[in-house]
Amino acid sequence: MVIDTGLGLNAVKDLVQTAHEYIDIVKLGFGTSRLMDVNMVKEKIKLYREYEIDVMPGGTFLEIAFAQGKVAEFLKEAKNLGFSAIEVSDGTVSMDEVSRSRIIEEASKQGFKVLAEVGKKFKEEDLTAEEIVRGIRRDIELGAFKVILEAREAGKGVGLYDEFGNIIEQKLETIVEAVNIKNILFEAPLKSQQVYLIKKFGPNVNLGNINPADVIPLEALRQGLRADTLKIVL
Repeated sequence: MVIDTGLGLNAVKDLVQTAHEYIDIVKLGFGTSRLMDVNMVKEKIKLYREYEIDVMPGGTFLEIAFAQGKVAEFLKEAKNLGFSAIEVSDGTVSMDEVSRSRIIEEASKQGFKVLAEVGKKFKEEDLTAEEIVRGIRRDIELGAFKVILEAREAGKGVGLYDEFGNIIEQKLETIVEAVNIKNILFEAPLKSQQVYLIKKFGPNVNLGNINPADVIPLEALRQGLRADTLKIVL
């Protein structure tokens, strides 16, 4: 899953022409799609979709809609713009479980691929491993396609990562022992995180919040075409 935080059309064309086969999902990060011309947003989404890449608005945008009591309008506009997926999160705006369930079910009913995100964006609100496990199980049972583990675009000081971006191994172990790893999409924007997760779980581990410039380098890691993973392949 690639995070697009404001690419122009030319940059999107370059990205899909060079790396589309390595991208499953693009997230138009946070609320950035609100800051661009609506026709530009439609063209960007259309370009991604032409290469069979799912596109979703950032979870923060849905949280804003929830806080305003406008989730129905949000989903309608997302459909109008051409989004094929929706991220459901409560990283900043608290959302009760009943509301979260209804949003996941309604988005699924409208034909969106739903990715639910578990985790908080601020360290003081961080979830324990056990709370993350419960959240993953809940959202998969509700029909989410994948559950994203929150790490923000920086990948530091939240979720599975300490303030330096290192993985908190005990927390990771507790989570993966309790749930099917195929249901998890790890936000891993840093190379060190990508290397660690590939070495631990194999080349097909689900990784997200990948910078557009890092798509090809990450695929090289997956295929043992960089020194970091070459020895494993050999």
